[in-house]
Amino acid sequence: MTAFARSPALCAAAEPEAKEFKADGKTLPYRLLKPADVEAGKKYPLVLMLHGAGERGSDNKKQLVWFWNEKNPSPMTRPEVGAAKAFVVVPQCPDGKQWVNVPWGKGSYKSPEVSEPLNLALALVDSLVKELPIDPDRVSVVGMSMGGFGALDAAQRRPELFAAVVPICGAGDSAKAKDIAHVALWAFHGSDDNVVPASGSRDIVEAVKKAGGAPKYTEYPK
Repeated sequence: MTAFARSPALCAAAEPEAKEFKADGKTLPYRLLKPADVEAGKKYPLVLMLHGAGERGSDNKKQLVWFWNEKNPSPMTRPEVGAAKAFVVVPQCPDGKQWVNVPWGKGSYKSPEVSEPLNLALALVDSLVKELPIDPDRVSVVGMSMGGFGALDAAQRRPELFAAVVPICGAGDSAKAKDIAHVALWAFHGSDDNVVPASGSRDIVEAVKKAGGAPKYTEYPK
């Protein structure tokens, strides 16, 4: 209980800054949380968070619902994040688009062309690494549901960029497991998920193991 108690400073953290990333005539809205005290000469981790299908839009706010809100500013302001003093970026996927253009109900998939939103999100990460005091060896990606697909797809497309990937009820391309065998992977899923089958997480975890990786997997009953 004590380990997860919030300090007054963390609870009072300001809402992540609303910004827009533009490239190739396209615009991607995003929120950026910065460490409270950035020390000169020090580099910090960066966490890319990819939301699920229900948070798509253009208001640059709805994507925060599971990551930060005024009534419950968690987990972006939890002690674990504060202790790491990480930069956290949460882009918003437009209505009608996906981080990965595949059907969710089938689980594992063969990689299609990179989607426009994910391509922009990756370009955004590249720009932040160049512009901010970010340690390029400590860039991670976390995603839930549609974002779980996006997190794995991002890591499989840019395995040199990400040190860790945390897909929550997602799926990936098992044929590309060897590309992320060196990336720290911890997948989460519910056994009876009726939107994204748990086989999606099971498949990628087993494929990464066979490729020589050491992934972790947590599956919740029902």
